[in-house]
Amino acid sequence: MGQPSVTVRIPPPLRKYTGGKEEVPGSGNTVLALIADIETRHTGLRERLLDEEGRLRKFVNVFVNDEDCRFLKALDTELKGGETISIVPAIAGGCIALRREHGGVA
Repeated sequence: MGQPSVTVRIPPPLRKYTGGKEEVPGSGNTVLALIADIETRHTGLRERLLDEEGRLRKFVNVFVNDEDCRFLKALDTELKGGETISIVPAIAGGCIALRREHGGVA
């Protein structure tokens, strides 16, 4: 039996690695195997998603259907096929002007 096939949703900041595509197909038995698979066709995605130790970067969220993989088995989350994988950059920060106005606290 082959690797499970899934749909991977790509956020706008990473679409330059997918030729502008919002979604790409991928396969793998786990989220980590899926990342390795999509890297073979879309070079540069892996290093944007994983740190030097091979862990999911702090400001990147990966959802399997609607579940954050960090609350499942992280990169070892199993894929059965048919899932939608969403890569979502975490949004952090605040208004710089407000931080300055309030002495560094927004």
